[in-house]
Amino acid sequence: MPELPEVETVRRGLEPALEGARFTKVLVRRPDLRFPFPKNFTKRLTGKSVIGLGRRAKYMLADLSSGEVLIMHLGMSGSFRVTQSDLQQTPGQFHHPRSDNSKHDHVVFEMSSGWTVTFNDPRRFGFMLLTARAELENDPFLRGIGPEPLGNSFDAETLAHACRNKKTSVKAALLDQKIVAGLGNIYVCEALYRAHISPKRLASTLATKKGEPTADTFRLVDAVKYVLNEAIKAGGSSLRDHRQTTGELGYFQHSFRVYDRQGEACLTPRCKGKIRRIVQTGRSTFYCPVCQR
Repeated sequence: MPELPEVETVRRGLEPALEGARFTKVLVRRPDLRFPFPKNFTKRLTGKSVIGLGRRAKYMLADLSSGEVLIMHLGMSGSFRVTQSDLQQTPGQFHHPRSDNSKHDHVVFEMSSGWTVTFNDPRRFGFMLLTARAELENDPFLRGIGPEPLGNSFDAETLAHACRNKKTSVKAALLDQKIVAGLGNIYVCEALYRAHISPKRLASTLATKKGEPTADTFRLVDAVKYVLNEAIKAGGSSLRDHRQTTGELGYFQHSFRVYDRQGEACLTPRCKGKIRRIVQTGRSTFYCPVCQR
């Protein structure tokens, strides 16, 4: 499933086509994706403008002139394609020509900006919902989500406070969306490696007895932010289904230091360890048992 960098990459790709533009035509080619489309979905969108296009965790949020918010989730295999019949220029650096595969094109937005935005989802685990802007924080998918890892509210003090009584592993804690939003398996493995913290450590070790952050906690927060920013710059990681709105693959997988490198030499200077794979909470964890403590 796409993680935060992949979703943010898609959001940035959609922004020039959607933000400030009006839905001139909305075409829905099936009654449902993961869930049924909201009642009067096309009518509630047509003629409305996108005031802003944001992201919360792994959800894209289109703030509409009607006072509603369009919640969009990519699911396992969802992708957006942005096209224009008479392409003179691309709407931002994340757009380039891509092939047209219409078999699984389930939703089409024709925008007043001149761009057509098509949602393609072979597995149909993605979804689109509408909710009132005033009720957004109470939406079942967004309620209780933790701070954004790239925002100012995510810092060592916040992480230490959230983990101080946790009896789970630090890996499991970072995957808990109530502790920090949008992190997934790949980037948690990469951040823990860069912070030299074992994924098997108890999450409570990120806080002192007084609940204050340790030196490791400061290092981990910095590593999370660094890994996410680098992954966004690279367009995310393409391991299975992720594509940018351009149709291009992200390439952060070429920068993996630990993920999917089982049995290979650790890349930390002077470390003689080899990357090991274990399973935690049903997910593969990759780490160096020598330099991650």
